[in-house]
Amino acid sequence: MAAAAAPGALGAWQAGRVRLVAASCAPLGPRWRLPGSLTGPRLGSAIWARGRAPAAGGLPLRRGYGSEVKTDDELRVRYLEEENRGIVVLGINRAHAKNSFSKNLVKMLSKAVDALKSDKKVRTVIVRSEVPGIFCAGADLKERVKMNPSEVGPFVSKIRAVINEIANLPVPTIAALDGLALGGGLELALACDIRVAASSAKMGLVETKLAIIPGGGGTQRLPRAIGMSLAKELIFSARVLDGQEAKAVGLVSHVLEQNQEGDAAYRKALDLAREFLPQGPVAMRVAKLAINQGMEVDLVTGLAIEEACYAQTIPTKDRLEGLLAFKEKRSPRYKGE
Repeated sequence: MAAAAAPGALGAWQAGRVRLVAASCAPLGPRWRLPGSLTGPRLGSAIWARGRAPAAGGLPLRRGYGSEVKTDDELRVRYLEEENRGIVVLGINRAHAKNSFSKNLVKMLSKAVDALKSDKKVRTVIVRSEVPGIFCAGADLKERVKMNPSEVGPFVSKIRAVINEIANLPVPTIAALDGLALGGGLELALACDIRVAASSAKMGLVETKLAIIPGGGGTQRLPRAIGMSLAKELIFSARVLDGQEAKAVGLVSHVLEQNQEGDAAYRKALDLAREFLPQGPVAMRVAKLAINQGMEVDLVTGLAIEEACYAQTIPTKDRLEGLLAFKEKRSPRYKGE
């Protein structure tokens, strides 16, 4: 009886894996195709090029690269020009409150991200501070103390949502930590694909000092970044690390001595973003999706996700352009198609 049941159990497991791969590839669009034995309608390359539609109430269309979209003085959005075209910089600018998350800043970040995820010309996003010595000090506690208890939960949910939106951007994201990143500030950085820091930067999830816990994804993303045991130690102790200590535990990828201008981490982030620009735009988006989704499942399912994602690059014009450029010994001219 047990032997007879085994094939059915295996079939159910395989069906479950197909459903999981399908869910993982959902961001590819409604016409994605699983390769091999995992079949379905094919994703057209235009789906990736179009991206998702902007949310209602999102930012108006930008005026062009190099223009600064002034959502508010608390957030500056810059589309870089010339050799940096495709790089977008989100600059937090709440000097009077150490760049802490206010209701207005959260709203502005959400609108900015809505605009970015539907803009196919965006290739990399850098999150930085416009305030020397500060990245983001977390929630605005002066604003928080005025809230009724019934308001706190919904507001934290909004912070968590905007941080998740940044994590779900389809293009590479880099956090440039040139100063203090505490609580929600570090959670914002953890949502980015890559973190770079000045050696003088300070960072930590310090919420337990206030008898609460990280509420913007910190309890989930920190263990995934540095391991469960060390993440527990840092959260339990509310310990603050400098840039060198953060690099030693794997919290940041690069650490640099701070310069006179106070923007060493930002300059390194810009260098990394420039390295990403020549690569195929569709490939970059699909690679990020494959890595992100694959890390949340077992290896067998992860490899199926990779196979499904790889299949989406095959019919693209960019892939053919890459082969032609290799043959002609020139730099490729990718269009994200």
